[in-house]
Amino acid sequence: MDHGACHGALSHDLTRDGLTGCPPLPIVRSTMPFAFEHTYARLADHFFAQVDPTPVARPSLLALNTELAAQLGLADEDLTSPAGLAVLAGNRLPPGAKPIALAYAGHQFGNFVPQLGDGRAILLGELVDREGHRYDVQLKGAGPTPFSRSGDGRAAIGPVLREYVLSEAMAALGVPTTRALAAVATGESVYRESALPGAVLTRVAASHLRIGTFQYFAARRDHAALTQLTDYALARHYPQVETPDGPALALFDAVMTAQAKLVARWLALGFVHGVMNTDNTSISGETLDYGPCAFLDGFDPQRAFSSIDRHGRYAFAQQPSIARWNLARLAETLIPLVHEDPEQAIPQLDARLATFSARFDLEYSAQLRRKLGFVHEDASELAGELQLAQALLTHMAEGHVDYTLAFRRLTEVAAGAEPERFTSSFEDPDRALAWVEKWRERLAHAAPSESTPSSAEIMRLANPAFIPRNHRIEEMITAATAGDLGPFERLN
Repeated sequence: MDHGACHGALSHDLTRDGLTGCPPLPIVRSTMPFAFEHTYARLADHFFAQVDPTPVARPSLLALNTELAAQLGLADEDLTSPAGLAVLAGNRLPPGAKPIALAYAGHQFGNFVPQLGDGRAILLGELVDREGHRYDVQLKGAGPTPFSRSGDGRAAIGPVLREYVLSEAMAALGVPTTRALAAVATGESVYRESALPGAVLTRVAASHLRIGTFQYFAARRDHAALTQLTDYALARHYPQVETPDGPALALFDAVMTAQAKLVARWLALGFVHGVMNTDNTSISGETLDYGPCAFLDGFDPQRAFSSIDRHGRYAFAQQPSIARWNLARLAETLIPLVHEDPEQAIPQLDARLATFSARFDLEYSAQLRRKLGFVHEDASELAGELQLAQALLTHMAEGHVDYTLAFRRLTEVAAGAEPERFTSSFEDPDRALAWVEKWRERLAHAAPSESTPSSAEIMRLANPAFIPRNHRIEEMITAATAGDLGPFERLN
């Protein structure tokens, strides 16, 4: 059968698992220059499965992140050329690519699954950017892998563009995150509840190591692999960390600090990850995976966004405690690396885990102080400032005041606007005004010197004017599914 005729005619005639009746398109090598390296692929074979992307029928470029491409040393004209498009779609492999799907396990909503792995993502290789930082380049939605568990390995256009917009928004807001290099339409349908246009996301990450990666080998009692993985994670992400008590404890300390900083940033911006499973918790401290996530509109600490999270396990206010829970799961995997006797190892890991709450509180309080414009680090004032911040959050929660707008309007008040600009959003404006007066008193008491930024300047950097609003994301997905990329392009 002719490949071109088959895939052109039958691209929308897919079975429920997304497979056509056509023979697969052959993978060919591209002449496009990618200076790929493969440090992870040099680990033991059971860390991953070798698998080629599955070619698609009619790829077309939806979006290209030219800024990120330049950072990675990639030319726009190469990526937008026919050969470049073929690489981004998974139809061609560039020279030096060694496509693999990574093995990992994970706790999903508290239930342990010993084997998950990349079921629809394929790592092409690693690129080192112009500043010497190493990044994974991965195709998400590139076809089935040995970890697909009967899935089609594909992605619909909606989730691809959601991740593109949200991850780039997070990067712009200064939050550690994976990035989107490109989105490509496949010209084929994928089937979920209905037929949807398919797409492939090219995702860039500091790495795709997860707590679930460690759980995969711990579940198999593969201590040699855990040792290799620990050494690799330290060398890749925390090379500056000293290891006086051994690599495992050093890595655990570093990951705890990274997660404390990350979750503090999420809460400061009103972000709800939605599915903080251990397989979605990165060792590098990046935001990983953008499924049922969102920024809060009306402030509700118990707001959750996954339709199956009926008990609010991953609600906004639960994220710090879930981060600690996930870190406890990482600690369990490291027990045999700390000491051969668990009774010796567990107390050492427990002692470190007990410091997580203090680490998080330190990071979160720093974020809140910036959001309120407090410039000087004065220990005598810290408790009062945090009480003031907590009182504001309580007022906002009682009336479900818009999280982003409230802080942005408070920024305007710091810059000279009338208090009503802020207080009018509250059910009890008089109560809000009383809070503003206390806040102003503290700002005046700790007025910045000429050499430091003003409170308004600090607040502008901490309180965004724009976020990817939930309803705008949904409008974008609906439009893109119908073939209209206008809303996506405006948001992007």
